[in-house]
Amino acid sequence: MDDINLHNRFLNCRRQFRARMLRAARYRERLKKMIRDGDVLRYDGNSDEVGCFVASRPLSRRNRYFEVTIMDTGVRGMIAIGLVPQFYKLDHQPGWLPQSVAFHADDGKLYNGNTVGQQFGPKCCRGDKIGCGMSLDSDDGQFTVFFTKNGKEVGSVEIPASPDTLHPAVGMHSLGEEVLLDLNAEWGVDEDDVQMIVDSHEEDWSRLHDIKVTGMLLEYMGKGKSIVDVGLAQARQPLNTRFHYYELEITDAGEKCYIALGLAHRDYPKNRHPGWSRGSIAYHADDGKLFQGSGVGDQFGPRCFEGDIMGCGIMFPRDFNLEAGEDGNDWDFDECLKPNKVENDSYANNEDEEDRGEDLDGRKVTVFFTRNGKVVGRREVGLPIGGFYPTIGMMSTGEKVRVDLHPLSG
Repeated sequence: MDDINLHNRFLNCRRQFRARMLRAARYRERLKKMIRDGDVLRYDGNSDEVGCFVASRPLSRRNRYFEVTIMDTGVRGMIAIGLVPQFYKLDHQPGWLPQSVAFHADDGKLYNGNTVGQQFGPKCCRGDKIGCGMSLDSDDGQFTVFFTKNGKEVGSVEIPASPDTLHPAVGMHSLGEEVLLDLNAEWGVDEDDVQMIVDSHEEDWSRLHDIKVTGMLLEYMGKGKSIVDVGLAQARQPLNTRFHYYELEITDAGEKCYIALGLAHRDYPKNRHPGWSRGSIAYHADDGKLFQGSGVGDQFGPRCFEGDIMGCGIMFPRDFNLEAGEDGNDWDFDECLKPNKVENDSYANNEDEEDRGEDLDGRKVTVFFTRNGKVVGRREVGLPIGGFYPTIGMMSTGEKVRVDLHPLSG
């Protein structure tokens, strides 16, 4: 009798082992259209099929939040984050089928058990961090799911389900999409700490006109109706031999990507794009032109789009000393190759009424611009008295950039 019981226990253990192996195999199948390399998820389909990752463990009161950082939006940026049942169909984006909910980055819509989404929040692009979690005050049979973008809550929705039945999920649907996954992210940061971080970055800027700063992110807040609606951000300190370069990443191109990165004298006119007035030079993202003290730009480099990183720096002479005075007027700051005609009509006939003919230093420096780590071009210019200050302009609704004022040193 003991032999029979032992045999039955053996058979039962073998059946349980096979069941676990089957569940593990089903779990691995969830990655067949995606590749997981550590905490990085990459789309591995042909854009005709959805790739879907479903985590092995559901949300719980102890682990109630997760998030992804968009490393690459790929061709279409069809990235979704949300909650789904454990054995969710892998050929559907999270949120498309019943008992699932998701926030989609490409259109900012919420999909709640339906292939038709509802307007919910902003679109998301490379560099954005999207989170999904559940509220702690959930009731039996129903709980609240909330979504975040870059540390701020976007919105929430009531779900008629139990938290322990829904698993974190990430969906992708076009070539090149890639995210950094954090299943152990924590939600809820002390507001005082956040304010302290924001204030520390605000101190990097001497002036912010129609531009809101949140950490390293600058957001255009102007009307965006005409060329007088420029939003301007100017750094507190000029470039120098120690910090001679800075960068911005276009996190949202807005309506027209009227984003300009460059250098200008201190107290540059607040309603003028850098490059339009004397004592400034700038590379403009919307048309790839270089504007050097004039409303007429020269063809200079490629246009820049959402996700591109633009940079600007100065190559100082070896014996350069910003404090040393030097006379000289054998140069012309406005010297540049003029185009045959004005390519952008909105910049034509727009002389600077506030141009006071400010004093310019006689020393020459070489200003250079980069795009995605490669030098676009250089231009030798005269240095304004007091130096060149990093200056950023924006002029259409929705524009956002992430700025690093000190990516290099030396």
